[in-house]
Amino acid sequence: MSLPREERVGAIRAAIEATLAPMALEIEDESHKHAGHAGARDGRGHFRVDVVSGAFAGLSPIARHRAVYAAVGELMTTDIHALAIRARTPQEAGTP
Repeated sequence: MSLPREERVGAIRAAIEATLAPMALEIEDESHKHAGHAGARDGRGHFRVDVVSGAFAGLSPIARHRAVYAAVGELMTTDIHALAIRARTPQEAGTP
């Protein structure tokens, strides 16, 4: 069962924080940009996340994306249609 639209960003944030312990996390709901898009018809949203986490150290870009998808888990089938991901280590983000 999907969440109300206004609760989705919070749910994504909680899932990523619990799993990846990010030093920085930005989430943007871009669903409004996809109104009328075939993928938006089922009510799920389009989101962009920028995650900075030490958990990404030593992982390839695809492994980092898989880690984010694993973190949001069930939300991918209930609330998220598309997820644009930027996943960086603290060093890559210039964070000490």
